[in-house]
Amino acid sequence: MENFTPWSALLGGVLVGLSATMMLVLHGRITGITGIVSGGLDPQVASPERAWRWVFILGLLAGAFALSLALPHKFEIGIERSSLVLVAAGVLVGWGTRLGSGCTSGHGVCGISRGSGRSLIATLTFIVAGVATVALYRAITGGV
Repeated sequence: MENFTPWSALLGGVLVGLSATMMLVLHGRITGITGIVSGGLDPQVASPERAWRWVFILGLLAGAFALSLALPHKFEIGIERSSLVLVAAGVLVGWGTRLGSGCTSGHGVCGISRGSGRSLIATLTFIVAGVATVALYRAITGGV
């Protein structure tokens, strides 16, 4: 929490909301990363459709890389879990994303802002499942 400032959080939230709005207004598309990535990987999707998805994904990665060069101290984290736990967590998140037809960012930012009841329920379910998972993990492992 030492890198958290209300102003950076506000700016980040505004930028996320603005970019999602611009994608919807200018291109008629929802900025759900799960849908963008899965469409980019799907060989059934036409090449021009896959191309913009890959440009979008590469832009996300390039932006993060550039920011890590400009502000490396903002990326300093201490990972306190084993590689096995991190891989298992990634697999579970991926599975949950497919099961929930999207991720928290897609449903929470794009879906709720469009007034989608389905997205509201999905987001609440994600949050409750996340809290329950952490509580169960800590109960089993003793918080390690």
